[in-house]
Amino acid sequence: MSLLFKSLALTSMLVCGAVSAQTIAGAWKTIDDSTGKERSIVRITEANGVFSGKVEKLLAPDAKPDAKCDKCTDARKDQPIIGMTIIRDVKKNDDVFDGGDILDANNGKLYKVRMKLSDAGKKLEVRGYIGTPMLGRSQNWVRVE
Repeated sequence: MSLLFKSLALTSMLVCGAVSAQTIAGAWKTIDDSTGKERSIVRITEANGVFSGKVEKLLAPDAKPDAKCDKCTDARKDQPIIGMTIIRDVKKNDDVFDGGDILDANNGKLYKVRMKLSDAGKKLEVRGYIGTPMLGRSQNWVRVE
């Protein structure tokens, strides 16, 4: 294998790694901010610059696989949590992702959302808030893939 080919292959891997580290798209393990325990896997996808996230799997030992959002007040009321879109209408804005909302399926409340990557794209700080980001709470999610 030529030195040029090895250099090109390495450069390609680094560029691909840098690109994937700059997006929130992918699977994320959610970590409860009050207990520190794993709660779910959320897959964030992007379409035309807009990000959304669906619950793929519930991880909590006490989670029921057929759990429904009985406290939701919108069209998601009494819908299964697995497969539910909990992040909607988020867009990249410099180094943050915001402009959309996030649903807390535990209490049925809808919050504005702001997300920011850290640790070379391996972690995602997710802040749900009402009004201003200062009035909210944050969770740190871990990239699964």
